[in-house]
Amino acid sequence: MVKIGIELVPERETMETVKYIKHAEENGFQYAWVTDHYNNRNVYATLAVAAANTSKIRMGPGVTNPFLVFPAVTASAVATIDEISKGRAVMGIGAGDKGTLDQIGVEWKNPLTAVKEVVEICRLLWKGEAIKYDGQVFKIKNARLSYKPTGEIPVYIGAQGPKMLALAAELGDGALINASNPKDIEPAVKIIKETLKKVGKKEFDIVAYTSFSVDANKEEAKKMATYVVAFIAAAAPSVVLERHGIPESDVQQIRELIGAGKIGKAAKSVTDDMLEAFSIYGTPSECTEKMAKLVKIGVTQLVVGSPIAADKMKAIELIGKEVLPSL
Repeated sequence: MVKIGIELVPERETMETVKYIKHAEENGFQYAWVTDHYNNRNVYATLAVAAANTSKIRMGPGVTNPFLVFPAVTASAVATIDEISKGRAVMGIGAGDKGTLDQIGVEWKNPLTAVKEVVEICRLLWKGEAIKYDGQVFKIKNARLSYKPTGEIPVYIGAQGPKMLALAAELGDGALINASNPKDIEPAVKIIKETLKKVGKKEFDIVAYTSFSVDANKEEAKKMATYVVAFIAAAAPSVVLERHGIPESDVQQIRELIGAGKIGKAAKSVTDDMLEAFSIYGTPSECTEKMAKLVKIGVTQLVVGSPIAADKMKAIELIGKEVLPSL
């Protein structure tokens, strides 16, 4: 049976994000992923409050990165969430957003190796033993946590490119694929399954981390999706645009508008082809149909991500009552 998760950006007051996580739990969601960017509320403080106010839903950073916090500190933070939640923590880690890191003068280098080493270091520290680690990016002389998680904490690796997808399959418990369309999910799943077969691994969670917008009124859902899709399209590499038949010139216009701070105009420049390529939007039945196509390809967890809806509480109920039963 496919699992369902929610991605939340802690951009508003912490208790509002916690409210959404509690509501998601009450409506059948199994995972809550909270994004990690320096300019929003702290991911671990948010998760700690959420963990103390829920009882079933699994949760973790979705995703953190290797560059803002030293891996030993990340290991401790995630293990603390696991303790508060009584064994419900998960860790999502990816290469990080270079643009955001550039804003605060943090160098983005060797992302593949950095992610690999963070995962290895966290798992060693979670065993509760003193460790030494001589990596290419991180070096630890003699470190240990004074406590350890009650069980194994699942690690999910955010991946889009072939090398990171292969690393996720080889090293992780799951892969968070930042895509919404079968044309992008299918080649990613192929790489994952080939790698899983190669390393002899059977248990693995393939997660579609979608841009999602649902409303009983399709046009309202579409309107909300355009703002997020504008940014996704602007950041999309040429190979992805070609895959979906989207002209580079159309996207360049959006990039220029975003660069000039004209977000509203950028959203109005989003085409239907862009919406179909980079989001799942529509009525509950339309969203269910699109999500079912991803499950057929091999996705085992569907994450509903930004924007979700103008009224997130109502959207969570719609998903719980009208989408989940069909999936």
